[in-house]
Amino acid sequence: MAFFTISHWETEDWTEEMEALAREKYVPLVRAVGAQRVSMVRVADRSFMVVTEYDTEAAAETAQARIAEIRSQAAEELPMKMTAAMGGNVFASG
Repeated sequence: MAFFTISHWETEDWTEEMEALAREKYVPLVRAVGAQRVSMVRVADRSFMVVTEYDTEAAAETAQARIAEIRSQAAEELPMKMTAAMGGNVFASG
């Protein structure tokens, strides 16, 4: 079954420009390294989660070195920092 990674981010500010950069740059970058789907979900005024779906755990593991580079680039380019990251295999879905 699928494998998901979830990262939580805090930002100093929230702007439409940041949202556009996420849609136009960062989602395609993550998809390019093997993600099937990437969802960036605003969960509070200045925090969001990135939920990324891969076909398999192996595909997620293969992508992780590049994902680390993308996360670092995002943290340098935007006023934000990652506060947590986790991942796991799907065992049920509907």
